[in-house]
Amino acid sequence: MQVPLLDLKAQYAAIKDEVMPAISEVCDSQSFALGPAVAEFEEKIAAYCNSKYAIGVSSGTDALIVSLMALEIKPGDEVITTPFTFFASAGSIVRLGAKPVFVDVDPDSYNIEASAIEQKITEKTRAIIPVHLFGQAAQMKAITEIARRHNLAVIEDAAQAIGASQDGIKCGNFGDFGCFSFYPAKNLGGFGDGGLVTTNREDLAEKVRVLRDHGQNPRYFYKMIGGNFRLDGIQGAVLTVKLKYLDGWNEKRRQNAAVYDSIFADSPVKAPKLDANNVSIYHQYTITVPERDKLQKFLAENNIGSAIFYPKPLHLQDCFSELGYRPGDLPIAERLCNEVLSLPIYPELAPDQVECVAKTVLKFYGIN
Repeated sequence: MQVPLLDLKAQYAAIKDEVMPAISEVCDSQSFALGPAVAEFEEKIAAYCNSKYAIGVSSGTDALIVSLMALEIKPGDEVITTPFTFFASAGSIVRLGAKPVFVDVDPDSYNIEASAIEQKITEKTRAIIPVHLFGQAAQMKAITEIARRHNLAVIEDAAQAIGASQDGIKCGNFGDFGCFSFYPAKNLGGFGDGGLVTTNREDLAEKVRVLRDHGQNPRYFYKMIGGNFRLDGIQGAVLTVKLKYLDGWNEKRRQNAAVYDSIFADSPVKAPKLDANNVSIYHQYTITVPERDKLQKFLAENNIGSAIFYPKPLHLQDCFSELGYRPGDLPIAERLCNEVLSLPIYPELAPDQVECVAKTVLKFYGIN
């Protein structure tokens, strides 16, 4: 049986008849940069996220950058984040001339270890960027308490966590900003790049709106230097159609995860551990396993897709070598990079496909 890591064509086939008229409406209006379709999406996604304000931007990376800009992060400042995440979490910090300070991660959730943050705070620290990795919220109660004690901003990298929650609070509402990605492979994906910034502060929302459009307000008058971070109208239209299906898609991912969990119980496969106060959206179903690379090869030979998120931690990447980190500095993140493997979890998977993937994994370890 062939099981790809992700099948976007299956999702598109189910909603094509709704998506294409929405795109045509934008084409007829010729309102491609921001415009009514984006405004409608912003209103609906704000309600979905339970946030007062939602500002569409050009990508999840740009959501992080514009949030840092709104907080006036500058060269010499330090921002604490995780080394076990996508590049943008730290790359956006460096783009503004600031310094990323990495904190090791929890071995079960793969998220930043909150108890290790405080020892990395210095007089130069301005903010914390926790990442809700693979669709599970980070330890936000502890993180926000630390931030309050030290007068630090919190920017949630929620690129993989649209709809996830902790203690009944949706991701994007714990800190000063929530930053989301609508890259096509995300749980809520556009037809190209797109992103979102959420906040519950009116002053920050207005600042992000101005900064995303070069800093002009009114047009051609600039009090700030911003960037071209606008969300396209076509993306707004597509995302509005998809949004009404998101909860159902996320629930199907949770059902698929439950099947995996059951089959992997009492095996060499360590399934992702979900904190009791979290509702995950399982952007990825990521296991840790012995002989990871051999297992991935075995799966490929059996026509099953998989991926390694992530093969090398950020603190050991060449582009961050000037920060001075060495192997062994953040041992949990380094170990995870050698053990993690993400399996197909997308909502269109048939039950027999999920079972096939799981049983093929166990077959590699000699378990029938």
